[in-house]
Amino acid sequence: MIIRWQHILLSIPVIGYIYGPMANLHYAANAVRWVFFPVIVLSGFWLWKGHWFKRLWKEKPSLQPGQTLSGTTNK
Repeated sequence: MIIRWQHILLSIPVIGYIYGPMANLHYAANAVRWVFFPVIVLSGFWLWKGHWFKRLWKEKPSLQPGQTLSGTTNK
């Protein structure tokens, strides 16, 4: 829920950058280009594919004592 609101609220300066005079303001334009837009892209990607990343993190293979990555055991 927090990521969704962050995504929505940080999109407002981008709209101002596109449709308003923010492109003429050097500091505001740099903030949109280098901070807000990358955060919006990453949060959008997380909202879209977050379930996929969570599933990958949960399915880490666990090694048993004496077992190698190839699945064989050391005797």
